Amino acid sequence: MNEDSPTDPGLLATDAPGDNAPAFSVSELSSALKRTVEGAFDHVRVRGEISGFKRHGSGHCYFTLKDENACIDAVIWRGNAAALRFRPEDGAEVVATGKLTTYPARSRYQIVVERLELAGQGALMALLDRRRRQLAAEGLFDAARKRPLPFAPQVIGVVTSPTGAVIRDILHRLEDRFPCHVILWPVPVQGEGAAARIAAAVAGFNALPAEGPVRTPDLLIVARGGGSIEDLWAFNEEEVVRAVAASAIPVISAVGHETDTSLCDFAADMRAPTPTAAAELAVPVRRELIGQVRDLAVRAGRCAQRYADRADEQLRTCLRQWPQREDLLAPQQQRLDDLAERLPRALKGRLDRARGELGHAGGALRPGLLAAAHRRARERLEALWRVAQLAHPNRPLERGYARVEDRTGQTLITADAARQARLLRLVFSDGAVEVATGDGGGPRRGPPRPPPQQPKLL
Repeated sequence: MNEDSPTDPGLLATDAPGDNAPAFSVSELSSALKRTVEGAFDHVRVRGEISGFKRHGSGHCYFTLKDENACIDAVIWRGNAAALRFRPEDGAEVVATGKLTTYPARSRYQIVVERLELAGQGALMALLDRRRRQLAAEGLFDAARKRPLPFAPQVIGVVTSPTGAVIRDILHRLEDRFPCHVILWPVPVQGEGAAARIAAAVAGFNALPAEGPVRTPDLLIVARGGGSIEDLWAFNEEEVVRAVAASAIPVISAVGHETDTSLCDFAADMRAPTPTAAAELAVPVRRELIGQVRDLAVRAGRCAQRYADRADEQLRTCLRQWPQREDLLAPQQQRLDDLAERLPRALKGRLDRARGELGHAGGALRPGLLAAAHRRARERLEALWRVAQLAHPNRPLERGYARVEDRTGQTLITADAARQARLLRLVFSDGAVEVATGDGGGPRRGPPRPPPQQPKLL
């Protein structure tokens, strides 16, 4: 091949004479493609099924729209995502309205969605059924979770629109049946942000402090009037259903008319066909209660009267069968008379016996007997006294003996004990002398201790 041929590929890129296709940079080509795609498809509507839906922390939403043969990336910027009428989820068939653009960093095209709608009534019902089955599988609709409603709530919280007929119907019905305190938490019941506001209201009632200025309601009513399924869709949103299911306060759901059903109805503790019916379920009829109380009072009075009549009849029957007082006391009266008659005779006899015993004892107490008994007692006492004198510890001292004591007055009976005491006290019949043993110095003489007092015989 000729090296000078303009078609001959070379090692280096060169611009041939007359060449009208200059080389683009990657950025120039990507920008050109972006302008072309956005210019040709600045407004498109695409129908497909959502797949891989993800809401980023920034608020932007990313997902893929697909059908049987193809798929396209999609993005919803934060501002448009906040305005969605429903919460997108995988499997939902939708119609996305927006414009095509490219993402140069990955050489991919995508649709920037400005509005997202469900693709017809069938898609809406399919989404509703799928969401219902998902929440039911989590146990949010189980009957075991539902709690009984309070019999006569003092405070009722209502979550609904402040301007519709619903709140007026509820207040009017409560006033007729059982007047109580009502707290309204105003929310939009359809449209943009309605689901988030309803869920926040239910959670807000549950978060009221027990000792705050606004008392925590005893019962909640979540209500709105009738409408199409699109109008009631906010009450099918997952965040509303979870808020109602998590409420610590019992909830009555009254969404739409009797034939309307929402997922909020399944999660609530009680479903009411209409808002007016919700007020009827919430409180009893005050007039009926008053009538019941009066009827019970009358019945209680009748029962008490019958009981008193029966007791009176039983008492009278017992009194007729009870013996007369005279019949009961006659034997005791007769015995008392008999004892009263026998008592003087018994006392006289006892007195006579006592006099005889005294006379007999007095005859035995003669002076001679008393003197002899005294002399014998004195002789025994003198013998005992002589024995006591002989056994007295000071008796040997009169014969020249001495008793050795230590400083405490304890008698010492061994030489070893005397050497250990050192200071001794020698007791004689006429006094005591203090001495010291060993080299402890000369004897110390103290005042003589008087001899022990000898007992005297009387």
